[in-house]
Amino acid sequence: MGRTLPSITQTFYIEQEAFARFRRALRRGDQLALDDLFNAARQHLAPAAYAANALPMEIFILAMLLEEHKEVLRLRQQLETLRGAKHDPADGLDP
Repeated sequence: MGRTLPSITQTFYIEQEAFARFRRALRRGDQLALDDLFNAARQHLAPAAYAANALPMEIFILAMLLEEHKEVLRLRQQLETLRGAKHDPADGLDP
């Protein structure tokens, strides 16, 4: 007996395909950015399978947001590291 509901992976590809016309209407750079967002969401398909109470697109958007936030945190850390290297508080100079 087969599955009655599509897997989370099948659902993801269905949702991604639903945005195909939207994607085609975007400028090339925006298409690439949208592709990156969908790629970010794809990284979280296994955990998404556990979010049965949410709508699939909500899960995918949350996964995209998670990856974007991780990037922001990584960039903040890099900025703080650069600021620390630029100004060493031990040298007694004010910023």
